[in-house]
Amino acid sequence: MPDQDKINHLLHLADTTLILSHRNSEWCGHGPVLEQDIALTNLSLDLLGQARLLYQYAAELMGNTDEDQLAYLRTEREYKNLLLAEQPNGDWGQTILRQYFFSQFQQLLFQQLQQQPDEQLVAITAKSLKEINYHVRWSSEWVIRLGDGTDESRTRMLQAVESLWPYTGELFQPAAYEDYLNIGFKALYDTWLEKVQTVFTEATLALPEKTFMQTGGKTGTHTEHLGFILAEMQYLQRTYPNAQW
Repeated sequence: MPDQDKINHLLHLADTTLILSHRNSEWCGHGPVLEQDIALTNLSLDLLGQARLLYQYAAELMGNTDEDQLAYLRTEREYKNLLLAEQPNGDWGQTILRQYFFSQFQQLLFQQLQQQPDEQLVAITAKSLKEINYHVRWSSEWVIRLGDGTDESRTRMLQAVESLWPYTGELFQPAAYEDYLNIGFKALYDTWLEKVQTVFTEATLALPEKTFMQTGGKTGTHTEHLGFILAEMQYLQRTYPNAQW
C-alpha cells in the first residue's frame, strides 16, 4: 500500500472536516435560537477534533511537519477537501442541508473504513462515529422540520437543495489516492441515496432531477470560496509565524 496514497487520503478527510468545521463555526453567536447555536458550535468542535486526529496521523507518516503546519501553512491548491464543505452557509436551511448530506455520507464511509487493516485509522473512525451518529440524527431532524414546516421554511429548503445537490456527486467519485481502500463507492452511493430519500420523503421534499455534478476538490481544484476561508483561517499563523498563546 503506497504511503503517499494513505497520506493524501488522510489529508482529504482532515481537510474536509476542518473546512466544514470552520464554515459551521461562522454561525457561533448567530444561530436562530441559543440552544441550536450551541448545538452547531459543539458539532463544529467535533469536526475540528476529527481533523486534528487525521492531521496528526498524516504528519506522523510524513515526518518533518505537524498538524498546525498542515492546517495553516498549505495553499489552496494543496487542500483536498470536498467542494460541498466550502460552500457558503447561506441561511439556516442551507447550512443544515449541507451538514446532513455530508454527515450521512461520512457515517457510511467511516463504517466502511472500520474494515481497513490500518489500526490507527480504524481507531480514529471508531471514535468519530460516536459523534457522527449524533450529527446525522440532529441534521436530519432539522431537514424534516424545515421541509415539512411553514411555506417559507419549505421554500428555503428547496432553494438549498437546488444550490447544494450539484456538489454531492463528488462524494462518490474516488480520487486515484482512494483506490487502495477497495471501497465500493457505487454501493455507498446507493445506500446514501436511499437514506436521503427516506428523510426527504418525510420532509416532503423531492430529490432533484439529473444534475451536472461539480468535482475537483479532492485533487485541489476548488471554488472561489476556499481562498476566502483560508485567508481568514490562516491569517494569524501567517502574519505571526510560530505564534503561541
